[in-house]
This record gives sequence, C-alpha cells and structure tokens, in this order.
Amino acid sequence: MARSKPSDASAPSGKAGRGPKDAGRGRSSGAASGSTASGKTPKLDKKGQPKVGRLKKLGGQARMIKQAYSLTQKNDPKLPWIMLIAFVAVAAVVELIGILLGSPFVFIPLAVITGGLAALILFGRRAQGSAYRQVEGQPGAAAWVLEGMRGDWRVTSGVAGTAQMDAVHRVLGRPGVILVAEGVPSRVRNLLAQEKRKVARIVGDTPIYDIVVGDDEGQVPLRKLSTHVMKLPRNLTAADVNALGRRMSAMGGGRMPVPGGPLPGGKQMSVSQRQVRRRG
Repeated sequence: MARSKPSDASAPSGKAGRGPKDAGRGRSSGAASGSTASGKTPKLDKKGQPKVGRLKKLGGQARMIKQAYSLTQKNDPKLPWIMLIAFVAVAAVVELIGILLGSPFVFIPLAVITGGLAALILFGRRAQGSAYRQVEGQPGAAAWVLEGMRGDWRVTSGVAGTAQMDAVHRVLGRPGVILVAEGVPSRVRNLLAQEKRKVARIVGDTPIYDIVVGDDEGQVPLRKLSTHVMKLPRNLTAADVNALGRRMSAMGGGRMPVPGGPLPGGKQMSVSQRQVRRRG
C-alpha cells in the first residue's frame, strides 16, 4: 500500500500562503486604505492651499461686499439713495424697451438684472472714491493702493524711507521695475535716485520707472496711481519677470516699517475695497 506524504502545515502554497514581504505589504495597504477611509485628503489649488467650495467663496465675497458697503455708507450717507435711483432708472429704461417691443413680461428679469448691475457698478466707484479720500495723505497710502492692483505685481513696501515716514516702494511687473515714492517731494527725490542706482546694478538694461505720488505738476495723484502703473508698456515676458524676481531677491525686502493699513482696521478695509474695485 502506498503511503501518503505528510502535508507540511508550515509551508503554505498558492494564494493562501504569503511570504513575510507579502504580509508586510498587505498590512501596509490595509493601513493605507483604512487611513483613506477614515479621512479624505483635501484637494489643493495651484498655490498648494486647500480648495474652498463655491458656496463658501460666495459667502466670503458677500461678507466682504457687506463690510465695504457699511464702511462706505458711513462716509457717504447718500449712497443708498444713489444706488436706488440708478437701479430704478436703468430697470425702467430696459422695461420701456420691452414695452415698445411688445414683450413687457419677458423683459422684467432682464430689467432687474441690468438695474442691479448698474447699482453694483456705481457702488464700486463710490466705495473706491471714498476709500481714496480717507487714505490720501496718510503714511502707507501708496503701498496700500499698489498691493490692491490686479494681476502679477510683486510689491515690496518700504525699500527706503526717512524718519518723517517718507517712503519708496518697489514694484516688479511686466513693464519692468517701478519705484513709487510718497512723502515730501524734496526728500523723496533723493531717495528715489539712490534706490534707482541700487536697482540698476541688479537689473541691468531692464526699464526702471520712477513715480512720485502727489497732486503737483509731474506727480501722479493717489486715486490714479494704479491706473497709471497698469498702463505702462509691457516690456517683459512672464518668464523674464520670474527670472528678474530671483535676481532681485538678493536685495532683500523692505527696510522700514510701513503701516499695515492707512485706516483703522486698514487690513480689512483693504481687502473689501480690493474686492469691490475688481467688480467695479
């Protein structure tokens, strides 16, 4: 009679038996799946920050607009009436067109939308004008305006200054390097000349613009500063700006303290005014 071979229980075979490496891999994959199931990894945006949902974004923007409206209304009591007049006037014109075309009910939603848009645009302009009137002549006003500009503008506030709070701010963008000075003209022109020589040694042939903020001849008013800077000719590509930014990082940041906001609670006002300006 043939004897049957004893089966070795310690020698697994097939799928039932796994070596030490396989067992470790199984435990690690199990732990990974457990961690994934317990908490999902948040999605990141281009800047590496967690993405914010659309509803949260809309809620944040609505709070900013509400804050800007409250701040503007304190300095402009006529604002609600002016917005109401703009809404009614524009909506009435659109509805009148609908009546003339024989479709008054069809034009009602369009009249409401266009009237609301007109009121919002008017609010943005009034809010911007009110903010400029409040900060004009105060230390850090030019830096506050520069930091609120749309687009890829790399602002370094307070690269040079005096004890009297005269300051020079440096802006890097597609036009090149822009030096913006605020304060007493007789003092800031010397600061501008010194800073321009320092920058020229780093940037070489890159265009360097100098601006003095003020209302005198040859100066740029604060309320027109952002428009003036954004209208400068585009002399550099985006790659040139990045390369130049790396070279200019050797110059360091601001050398003098600049107020975080020219107004009480200036940081919050800056954010609100910036959001309104982008909608205006």
